[in-house]
Amino acid sequence: FPHSVFVNEDNLVELPIVEIFYKQFDGKRPDLLLLGGDVQPVDEISSYEFSEKILDTVKKFNGKEVITLGGIGLADIPKKPKVYCTGNTRKIINRYKSDLVSNNLYGIVGPIIGVSGLLLGLATRRNIEAISFLAETYGHPMYLGIKGAKEILRVLNSKLNLSIDISKLDREIKDIENELMKKTEQLSEVTKQFALKKLQKRFGKDVDYIG
Repeated sequence: FPHSVFVNEDNLVELPIVEIFYKQFDGKRPDLLLLGGDVQPVDEISSYEFSEKILDTVKKFNGKEVITLGGIGLADIPKKPKVYCTGNTRKIINRYKSDLVSNNLYGIVGPIIGVSGLLLGLATRRNIEAISFLAETYGHPMYLGIKGAKEILRVLNSKLNLSIDISKLDREIKDIENELMKKTEQLSEVTKQFALKKLQKRFGKDVDYIG
């Protein structure tokens, strides 16, 4: 993870964290493992190691499928973000595609970078079906893409029968955005400096800007 800590409102430091939550449904529907956090690994080797560890956990709980979430950066803020999907088998794509989700993703997005993409590819080696939902969002590092995330949640709410009252989330979005924005601003500078050092090492000359 980035070699940094957050300073919270109490002027105390907090390490970036990633958490896994376990939700049981008493046999009425499949149980869920929910993964979320502040950051993901910042280099290739760590991304692979982290993804393999997550899949170890999925196997431990006899997980049947993996779902990852991400975004497609656009030049402008989308008024009504579209949701796309891709996966490691046609079977899982057919199971999840609908009027709300398009699987016509080829040519729209390039490589899926980071854990969201790696989990799909590595899950194939373990015979675990995996799918990724990608929502349109504004392609700026400071834009959080809450609208797109909400559209993905609508899909998951329907397909997984989660019984979530999505309208209630609107009341919490503003607070969530404010909190995430603070952390994003703090991390962006650290990540930028890390990337600059990697480029300087690779090209053997001064590199002083990354867009």
